Amino acid sequence: MHEVVVNLHMHTRYSDGSGSHRDIAMAALKCGLDAVIVTDHNVWIGGMQRYVEEDAGKLLLLVGEEVHDRSRLPQKDHLLVLGARKELAACGEDAADLLAAARRSGGLAFVAHPVDPAAPAFHEPDISWEDWSVSGFSGIELWNGFSELKAFIPTRLHGLLYAFFPALLARGPLPAAIDRWDRLLAERPVVAIGGSDAHALNLRSGLLRRKVFPYEYHFRSINTHVLVEEPLTGDAELDACALYAALAAGRCFIGYDLPRPTRGFRFSAYGTDSQAVMGGQIAARAGVALHAKAPDFCEIRMLRDGLPVQWIRHGQALTYRAMEPGTYRVEAYRRYWGRRRAWIISNPIYVR
Repeated sequence: MHEVVVNLHMHTRYSDGSGSHRDIAMAALKCGLDAVIVTDHNVWIGGMQRYVEEDAGKLLLLVGEEVHDRSRLPQKDHLLVLGARKELAACGEDAADLLAAARRSGGLAFVAHPVDPAAPAFHEPDISWEDWSVSGFSGIELWNGFSELKAFIPTRLHGLLYAFFPALLARGPLPAAIDRWDRLLAERPVVAIGGSDAHALNLRSGLLRRKVFPYEYHFRSINTHVLVEEPLTGDAELDACALYAALAAGRCFIGYDLPRPTRGFRFSAYGTDSQAVMGGQIAARAGVALHAKAPDFCEIRMLRDGLPVQWIRHGQALTYRAMEPGTYRVEAYRRYWGRRRAWIISNPIYVR
C-alpha cells in the first residue's frame, strides 16, 4: 500500500473562504501534502482538477462540493460530495434526494460536521446533521477542525485566544461524534474522515487585522491519510479515481499531524489464511492477530465495538488476539502543549 496525505473540506472565494484554488495549492505544497479536495458551498467549479507543480513539489488538486439546503435556517444537514464531477446544489433541499443524486453521479457522500454545536458568543447556530433516517452515505467527517473550535469558545475572548494560538485548539473528535460513529458502525461499515473546514477568514476588530486559521495551519493539522494500492501516476483523472476508491473502501486514517507527522501508521489483521487492512473484513475462525504500528511513541488503544480491549501507555506497536467477531479500531494519543490530544484515529477492521 502507498500512503497519500490528503487535506479535504476547504473553501475558496467562490463561497466563504478568503483564497483562490491556487492559494490553496501553494499552501498545501508548502506543507508537504500530496492532495487537497476543495469543497465550496453549493457550487462545483469545473476545470480546476489537475496536478499543480512548484519547484520540486507536486500536488493533486481535486474539487468536490459541500451541499446543504440554502433555504433552511439554520442550515443543517451539510453533505460533502466528492468525485461527482457535477454540481448538485439543486438537490440540497432533501437529504435522501441528494444522496441518490450523488450515487447516480458516481460520487461519494460524507456527512459533514455531524456534531456542530452553537457558539452564541459569535452568533453561530448549531448546524449538526439531523436526518439520520437517510442511508447511502459512505461515511462521516468524524473530526472537523472548525466545528471543534465552536465547542471551546464560550466567550469572544476565548475566540481571540485560539485565533492567535491555534495550536492550543485541536483535542480530538467531539465525543458525541465518536458516539454517533460507533452506533452507526454497529449497523454497517461507515468510513471516518478528518476535515479541516478551512476558510482562512480575515478578522477585523477595531484596529486589529488578522487572518484566522490560515490554510497552512489547517494543512499541517487534521489530515486524512489514504492507502492506495499503487503509487500515484501523475495523471489527475486516474489518481482521483484511485483516491476515491480507497476512501470508499475505508483504507484511510485520520492524523493530527501538527504535534508530529502521522505518516507511516498502519493497522492490519492476520488470520490463518487471509489478512486485511483498514476498511477490510476478515474471518474470526481460529482467532485474528490485530497489529497497530505508530510512527513514534504514543498511547495506543485497541477498541472493539467502541470499547477498549487493550492499550499501552507508551509505545509504538500494539498487538491484540481477537477471538470474537466485532468492529475493531485504533486510537493513538500524544501530549502536545501540555494536553493529551488525539493523534491518530484509524478506520475499522471488521472481524466477522
